Amino acid sequence: MAENRTDSLVADLPIELRRDVPVPLYRQIAAAVRGHIRGGTLPPGTALPPTRVIAADLGVSRGVVVEAYAQLTAEGYLAARSGGYTRVAMGAHIPVAAPETEPPPAHRIDFTYGRADLTLFPRQPWLRSLRRVLTEAPARSFAPPDGRGAPVLRAALAEYLNRVRGTAADPRDIVITSGFAQGVRLLVQVLAEAGATRVAMEDPSPDDDARPAARRAGLRPVGVPVDEHGLVVSGLAGLRADALVLTPSHQWPLGGVLPPERRAAVLRWAGETGALIVEDDYDAEYRFDREPVGALQGLAPDRVVYAGTLSKTLAPGVRIGWLVLPAHLTAAVAAAKATADRGSATLEQLAFADFLRRGEFDRHIRRMRRVHMGRRRALLDALERHLPGARPSGAAAGLHLLVWLPPGVDEDAAVAAAAEAGVGVQALAPYRFGAGPAGLILGYSALNERAITEGIALLGRAVARLRRPAPAAARAPGPSAARR
Repeated sequence: MAENRTDSLVADLPIELRRDVPVPLYRQIAAAVRGHIRGGTLPPGTALPPTRVIAADLGVSRGVVVEAYAQLTAEGYLAARSGGYTRVAMGAHIPVAAPETEPPPAHRIDFTYGRADLTLFPRQPWLRSLRRVLTEAPARSFAPPDGRGAPVLRAALAEYLNRVRGTAADPRDIVITSGFAQGVRLLVQVLAEAGATRVAMEDPSPDDDARPAARRAGLRPVGVPVDEHGLVVSGLAGLRADALVLTPSHQWPLGGVLPPERRAAVLRWAGETGALIVEDDYDAEYRFDREPVGALQGLAPDRVVYAGTLSKTLAPGVRIGWLVLPAHLTAAVAAAKATADRGSATLEQLAFADFLRRGEFDRHIRRMRRVHMGRRRALLDALERHLPGARPSGAAAGLHLLVWLPPGVDEDAAVAAAAEAGVGVQALAPYRFGAGPAGLILGYSALNERAITEGIALLGRAVARLRRPAPAAARAPGPSAARR
């Protein structure tokens, strides 16, 4: 609309005015000049043309330009002198930072666990939920949030978890968090304030959430061994702990599913000792050989805290997690959440509630299962072909495999050799409380099938070089070496 725009050069700088927008003309002039000052094209000390000259150039009244200059002077961008030119104030130039660039990936093919394939995010269904919320949600929905989270999400989440995960969730005892990490921080804080001193954890287990959170709260983490079936319940005998963090549906990282008799033993131990069970239900939706095992919380809602998150199912950038709490803990945890950040973002909570209630989350999980089933198959096939002697564990569920390395292969050496080949893998040792067999953790959720196959081929060649015996001349030092 050419008739609605005026272009001019002011001190050799373009100013464009639009008369078809509701922004006052003096603000448009001020914004243009401010931008040139901030961008460095009008350096400090530069004299600006008189207001009447700019007014004539732009076809506006002199009063409009005077008001723009006055605004910039009040903001500290311009300095006016009586009887002299208005100049750019000294120190007004604010350099524009160079745009941030993402660092190059450390590895060409990265099997690091916890990475998500962000291309699978359900953009259109999520956008529809956001739009519905923005157009249909009553105004009171955006009031200061309850420490527990939006009631509509707590209700939708309770229905979903009770239906899909077999929980006994009451919406009144759900606290919405910003992810599992925050949830466990709030929980150990409340436990520590109540006098807790020790938290039991699976050995091995993640070292980036519950373990550091417990230490920061002044609690001592203690390890309980696991095997291919999950927690070894004999390790609970005589154990003094106020809580036990457990992954019964898919142990991380070995991948075992806690069988019924062990589940019963864990709950007996909790009842006898008064300990709290914290059920980390990560990756439980991704079961490939049969339906996911129901949550432990459904068997003992008064002794189990059920913790979940969207970081693996939807996207890590959607910062929504939840705690399903025994009733006696709800008020304290909700108060801790309100103190921590005044509550999670309301708009995302409302959007996820809509997403759940319309069945979009169920459809998304079914799609993700199909995708990850193909990737899992590609990983198992590639391991069989390129890494003979290695034994995969935990293939029935989840988004990673643990691979036990062939005898004689050093874990750290395998990680270093893989990195040299451009492949990122994780060693098992950092997640243990003590020593144990060598293994690698391979997350595959962010890689397509071609990348998985190529990455394992590179890993296999790297490990094969570690297993290859050194030439005799290299193994046995010669006479000159012996003398040295």
